[in-house]
Amino acid sequence: MKKWYDEEYEFEIEVVRLTRSEHTENYCRNGEEPGDKYFCGYGCPVNAAGQGICSKTMVALFPIMEAVRSGGDLTNVGGDGKYTKSIICPDGCVEFRLTARPAGGKNFYKGNFFDIDNWNSHGE
Repeated sequence: MKKWYDEEYEFEIEVVRLTRSEHTENYCRNGEEPGDKYFCGYGCPVNAAGQGICSKTMVALFPIMEAVRSGGDLTNVGGDGKYTKSIICPDGCVEFRLTARPAGGKNFYKGNFFDIDNWNSHGE
């Protein structure tokens, strides 16, 4: 992997609580526990042990992350702050809190990173 783009946002996803049980065994297939944290830029979130977040949850998180990347305010979609929103996983087992933080990079589209002429100048 050769990461060449400095992302505009970083994301932290924290497990807030289990919604219908006090333990993860035989309940949450990914083994989520309150306090677990995942981090990412554009790629899929991973925790400190290098384990990825539940794929079903990623399907729910991606549109929220794209809303932030496009300049959106998460209060417009039920968030409790411009850069924070809680979600329940698609299985209804776990509550997560997504927090976005500006990372200083330019917007991918406005920064002309997705310009075909720019690609051609690199021989691709």
